[in-house]
Amino acid sequence: MSQIQRLLDVLGNAPGGTLHVVADTAITLERDGGQVALTKGPLPAEAWRNLVAQLVPPFAMAEFETAGQLDTWLPFAGRTFEVHLTRDGGTPRATLREARPALRLDDSLAAPAATTVVIDPGTPVYPDALADMQRLLGKQMELGASDLHLRTGAQPMARSSGDVKAIENEAPIEGERMRAMLHSIMDEDVRREFEDSGDADFAYEFPGLGRFRINAFVDRSGPGLVTRAIPSRIITADELGLSQEVRALTQLSKGLVLVTGPTGSGKSTTLSALVDLVNTSRRDHIITIEDPIEFVHQSKGCLVTQRQVGIHTRSFKQALRAALREDPDVVLVGELRDLETVSIAIETAETGHLVFGTLHTSTAPSTVDRIIDQFPPDRQSQVRVMLSESLRGVISQTLCRKVGGGRVAAMEILLVTAALSNLIREGKTFQMPSIMQTSKRLGMVTMMDALVSLVEQGTVEPQEAYLRAPDKAGIVAALKTRGFDVSFAEIEAPAERSSPTAARPVAGRR
Repeated sequence: MSQIQRLLDVLGNAPGGTLHVVADTAITLERDGGQVALTKGPLPAEAWRNLVAQLVPPFAMAEFETAGQLDTWLPFAGRTFEVHLTRDGGTPRATLREARPALRLDDSLAAPAATTVVIDPGTPVYPDALADMQRLLGKQMELGASDLHLRTGAQPMARSSGDVKAIENEAPIEGERMRAMLHSIMDEDVRREFEDSGDADFAYEFPGLGRFRINAFVDRSGPGLVTRAIPSRIITADELGLSQEVRALTQLSKGLVLVTGPTGSGKSTTLSALVDLVNTSRRDHIITIEDPIEFVHQSKGCLVTQRQVGIHTRSFKQALRAALREDPDVVLVGELRDLETVSIAIETAETGHLVFGTLHTSTAPSTVDRIIDQFPPDRQSQVRVMLSESLRGVISQTLCRKVGGGRVAAMEILLVTAALSNLIREGKTFQMPSIMQTSKRLGMVTMMDALVSLVEQGTVEPQEAYLRAPDKAGIVAALKTRGFDVSFAEIEAPAERSSPTAARPVAGRR
């Protein structure tokens, strides 16, 4: 246990107490008008700086050095402590007390424990934690990596073209440095959430470098994080190669449009391109509800309002309900997480708004089933009718490794026609793939057709398309018919290749 942890434990076990940490003086605990010394001797000035550097991030210490005082909060072990830094005649002083003491009857009369804390002047401080973080994020951008992985006791690693590899010439990061690097990019609310729960999602932007979506966590080795690079420039519909039929979805006055796929499949990039198309071609009010905000949209033709869950609003459902009173024309819901959010999104689409949202489903037909299955059986019939009238399109995508490096999205496109609307209403979603096959002239594309097209263009290797395909037997047959070598599929037994269900586990062996 670190020295600051021991001090906070003592303070936490003394309700109503105040901890005084003064340079060149013994650390004391004040309670009920009396004081108890917690160190055997005075605390040297350098040891004071080392200790306080563990309480506040480097930018806050810089503010203290300039202004001579600082008030902040420190989350620790499910509690929050007030930290007050001052200079008394040139002597730096830190005062700590619990912000909201959790008093119990048996604690309120207890005397503070006679605890002695040994302070080591050599406690490490990491004033360059923010610079280290910026340097590693810079390497992520140089490598063109989508994700940066930092773990306690491990060498930094990055995901590039789908593969996770160690970053050359980088040493493993030990625990206290890792925590200091995390704290250097967190504001007080995020730090409190991280220390209380062991997890935190937030966005961070380095001017001139880029914007990053970050997940901080604690595992068996200690703190760690994963950063997802968000392009500073929004990728346009032209650059993504979105079809005219998909672009036409952005011109609808009302309805529900879903972009689906597994985590890391490029859903956010596609959604940002669609929102940007609305922003440049219409004169409306766009509201986005995200966790966290990723792509920043400047108001162009439209007025754009962006809200972040956890900062600007409590939840998706609360923000979505409030959006109906904010005169929106287009609403983007970053994730349809629960039944109530899905229900409000469908109602919003029905009442004359265009709603974009995401789900973690792998195919367009399964998206419809997922939405309906979230509702209790006695409501599913009603939801089928509502969805058949409000759903306008589903884009399901997966990222494939490109020949020569990089990745490209294979997109399955479902556009709701009268025939598909009837299937949804009647609960016959299993017939949707055949309707999509016979409606290619309308702009519909199945995932198998999208993958085969990428192979024919020379963009993706046949084996990569096979690994990404939901129907293994179907894509093997399609590639073989077109003269491509499918010997890589021969490793499976003939019985396994005969059914897509049996082949499904193979997709996980990557």
